[in-house]
Amino acid sequence: MAPVSIAIDGPAGAGKSTVAKRVAERLNLMYVDTGAMYRAVAYLCAQEGIDVHSERDVEAALDAHRVSFEEGEDRTLQVVVDGVNVTPRLRAPEVSALVSTVAAHPRVRQLLTEWQRAFAERHSVVMDGRDIGTVVLPHATVKVFLTAAAEERARRRQEEYRRMGYDVPLEEMVRTVVERDRKDSERSVAPLRMAEDAVRIDSTDKSIESVVDEIVQLVENAHVR
Repeated sequence: MAPVSIAIDGPAGAGKSTVAKRVAERLNLMYVDTGAMYRAVAYLCAQEGIDVHSERDVEAALDAHRVSFEEGEDRTLQVVVDGVNVTPRLRAPEVSALVSTVAAHPRVRQLLTEWQRAFAERHSVVMDGRDIGTVVLPHATVKVFLTAAAEERARRRQEEYRRMGYDVPLEEMVRTVVERDRKDSERSVAPLRMAEDAVRIDSTDKSIESVVDEIVQLVENAHVR
């Protein structure tokens, strides 16, 4: 049987990672957080003081370090840099601030897209990001575009930062979310947009479980289980 692929796209703070992980658990599939791959690049740049606006310097940083992606015991993607699992460090504010810039570099996106497709060829996956259904997995079994109101997404991201020990004012988070939306939507390579055959789900007033139920139902309706 060919691998099953579920693509979940959407803007920052829409709950993609949380929902994708729960869907993967429900369906016993591997969860691939593609954002973690881009965050790995941003993490390297933050650690090394790399100018993220220089595609050449970003590529040089990738060449100088050993970055690998492994399947963890909980079937989630683990990011390993030079032999150290850095997955817990990837959502720090200083890393988040660099992600959109490094993700806009065409050669970086090309390399990471190849890695993502390779995962989907070997495993049945739930993959979330911003261009999964449009670029990475255009023939995905099920495509979802998950979104929510900007203020709600900012509130969720603020709560996420609080759990990590960072106190960021809501007004600043709203500005960050809106600016991230602009950058992701306007970049020349693989911009954030909804695939024509994707199902749009607005999670503003929905619980995580209700969104998960909705996506699992889409998969079941696709007769892939």
